[in-house]
Amino acid sequence: MNICIFASGSGTNFKAILEAKKSGIIISDIKLLVTNNSECGAVSIARENCIPVFHISRKVYPDLSDEDYANLFLKKFSEHNIDFIVLAGYMKMLDVRIIRKFPDRIINIHPALLPKFGGKGMYGMNVHRAVIEAGEKESGVTIHYVNEKYDEGKIILQEKVEVLPDDDAETLQKRVLKLEHKYYAFVISEIEKGKEL
Repeated sequence: MNICIFASGSGTNFKAILEAKKSGIIISDIKLLVTNNSECGAVSIARENCIPVFHISRKVYPDLSDEDYANLFLKKFSEHNIDFIVLAGYMKMLDVRIIRKFPDRIINIHPALLPKFGGKGMYGMNVHRAVIEAGEKESGVTIHYVNEKYDEGKIILQEKVEVLPDDDAETLQKRVLKLEHKYYAFVISEIEKGKEL
């Protein structure tokens, strides 16, 4: 597969995927990073690894129609022969035209056990704070296919961690992040092999 990574933040999942590629766990090529934040850590990681970066946001193209804006993505995917998309902390909803062009070829990672704590506004520390405030006994990570609704695509894999009595959002995030780094690469590897999870 030729993979495009989407990221908006520090890029720790992106880095973990690249390390899995270097160690042979993932055999696909990481061809492109798409970001809406040109200053994010993921961009630095891409440049260090000689991966092309495509910075695109509505601030750059405020006057384009939704269709023309989506076509900018699709054109870039075509240029790099992209056939699989991995969302790794990307903070924007994908246009429906992109989702329909890549059915069951876009995956996302979410730092909670969906369908709990998913949907609009549920990302990053917001999720961990909500888990703590709800008094949950466990949390974890969900890897799922992307469809046209936030966090509602078919679940591929879930892994759990216990929420400890003295946890705050930061301590919970650290343990969930370890699961993310371990299992996202694993899922990509299994998809490469054509395995059902």
